[in-house]
Amino acid sequence: MDKRFEPVARLAAVIFLLIGCFFVLRPFLPAMLFAICVSISSWPLYLLLLARLKGRRNLAAAIMTVSLVLVIVLPLVLVTYNLADNVARIYEQLRNALETGNLHPPAWLIDIPLIGDTLDGYLQRIIADRQELLNLGKNMLEPARHFLTAGGIVLGSGVAQTSLAVFVSFFLYRDGQLLRDAVLAGSVRIIGDSAPGVALTVSRTVRGVMYGLLGTALAQALVAVIGFLIAGVPAVALLGIATFILSLVPVGPPLIWGGAAIWLFNDGQTGWAIFMVIWGAVLISGVDNVVKPVLISRGSSLPFLLVLLGVLGGVLAFGFVGIFLGPTLLAVLYSLLQTWTLGDTTVPQGKDRLGAKKP
Repeated sequence: MDKRFEPVARLAAVIFLLIGCFFVLRPFLPAMLFAICVSISSWPLYLLLLARLKGRRNLAAAIMTVSLVLVIVLPLVLVTYNLADNVARIYEQLRNALETGNLHPPAWLIDIPLIGDTLDGYLQRIIADRQELLNLGKNMLEPARHFLTAGGIVLGSGVAQTSLAVFVSFFLYRDGQLLRDAVLAGSVRIIGDSAPGVALTVSRTVRGVMYGLLGTALAQALVAVIGFLIAGVPAVALLGIATFILSLVPVGPPLIWGGAAIWLFNDGQTGWAIFMVIWGAVLISGVDNVVKPVLISRGSSLPFLLVLLGVLGGVLAFGFVGIFLGPTLLAVLYSLLQTWTLGDTTVPQGKDRLGAKKP
């Protein structure tokens, strides 16, 4: 072979190998990307644990992995199991009530100011007309069941993806330093001397977005649990976990505290129901407006529109873990564009390549 064609042949071979590897790893890419985000976000904690364990990488990585199982996978499994169980039971109860005609509007409905009488009268007319009631049930129950089933499938796939991500994270923790050096060396060859600055921007942005999403979700869940305990709502632990998960989705927490308020209304506890609505609207939802911008702004001042599009597009593209991946990927691109536009690709003094302080 002519030596002039050897570089082209090598490049073609590398491209074909990369394409083949992509198709092999494509089913696992969401979990792998999520594992990378989690590992970068918790890397300072891993280094601290590694120092305490005197450099025993396997043990430190195992402890971090078990912690991720307890913090991420186990709550998601509990919510998925309870959702599947409750959806099936509630669906059967509603279907039996429709078939027997044993339905009554909730007593608290008529007490709602301005629209209570209208809603109560409308429901009374529908319940009195059995044929209309059956038609309404068929038109509403089946779509609702399919919607909740689809939600359960998303959560179920989320359990599988997060479990795989936790498994991958063990190797990222254990061999993270070697992988970081290899990636940085390759980046220097591709984009030149600006690679350390780009690596710093990426790591800082990933941490900022992950801290913002998870920190806000945890804060909202804690505030919600306090409110549920004060109001006497049952299943506080499960509702707290559900609030944590739905806090990752824009306008998610009102589904939980709003449902709790409806339950209190239906139970005749009107005062506590009003308290729950005020607590949810002012405190639980208010946390999202205060904590998230503060945490995310530490790594990247990502606009709300990009967060919203990142969450929705991430779920459509990657499934459950897209809740984290979507905003993170958009934030990384947004920060890199800002960095390249401003021309600031240097590593600040006193920092290493991933933004941690040098000893």
